[in-house]
Amino acid sequence: MAKLRRNRKFAEVVKNKKIPILTLDSRWHEIFPEHEKTRLIRNLEGSLNELLKKQGKLVNDIKDMKKLKKKLINDILDNMETSNNLVDKPREKRLIKNKNYIMELNHKINEDTETLSHLPYEIREENEKLMVESVKVCYDKLARNGSNISQLSDAILKLQQEVNENLEEKEELEAENDRIYSYMHDMLGADAMEQLD
Repeated sequence: MAKLRRNRKFAEVVKNKKIPILTLDSRWHEIFPEHEKTRLIRNLEGSLNELLKKQGKLVNDIKDMKKLKKKLINDILDNMETSNNLVDKPREKRLIKNKNYIMELNHKINEDTETLSHLPYEIREENEKLMVESVKVCYDKLARNGSNISQLSDAILKLQQEVNENLEEKEELEAENDRIYSYMHDMLGADAMEQLD
């Protein structure tokens, strides 16, 4: 139940935010290298990329169809004057064929433009789903990292205390060695100490 509330909260926070397309964002890819993506993130990423490809293809297709339509219209305008003699029959056929093709292109352009008009909403919706899932994974990772950081901080503190204790003991031993050496030097003299060293 708590997980469901958390998921709803993430979805509410993300809803209607101006979020860049995640699959085109280099920082998102840094946080989610391929080997760390969950199955759901991979699926959402694939779905979003497919929508983006579809959008790009439709834009290019519409542009190409408009170019072709313009070319056909120019051809019609250049060949408008037809007569009823047999020589102009092929030209007349071509004009009729071009007009029919223009009507088909108009229909296809309208159809594709309609589809294209809905894609930004589908892309935004899929991007939001990917963002919600990304936020979930990030918060789980933040919690795990926080726990690991806490454990590492404790271990570092323990090691620092150990280092401090070892430094104290080392300093005490060095001081004791200095006292012993100094005492023996005073008692035996420099020549005797040189022979012993």
